[in-house]
Amino acid sequence: MKVNLFTRPSVGFEPNQGTIPLALTIRPACGLPGDYDCQTDSKALLRLLRLQTDLPAYTLELFEQGMRNQVGAKLMGVELNDFVLTKIGYFID
Repeated sequence: MKVNLFTRPSVGFEPNQGTIPLALTIRPACGLPGDYDCQTDSKALLRLLRLQTDLPAYTLELFEQGMRNQVGAKLMGVELNDFVLTKIGYFID
């Protein structure tokens, strides 16, 4: 399933710390309703994306840089399989 990923730093975000606590929103890329919000951190999210997607390293590097600012970051049209989405907590009917 193609999804769009949006991150926002969680409360207490310190720009100089290594792992950033994040609020993650997963939204279907096709425009249908189905937003899912969860808490994670930058290290866990990047590990998941490296292992479970075929995104190029430079795309992940830019995404990681975006996570370090106050606005957050987004990745559009990321292909995630049902197993990964279920593991995150985004249950598929």
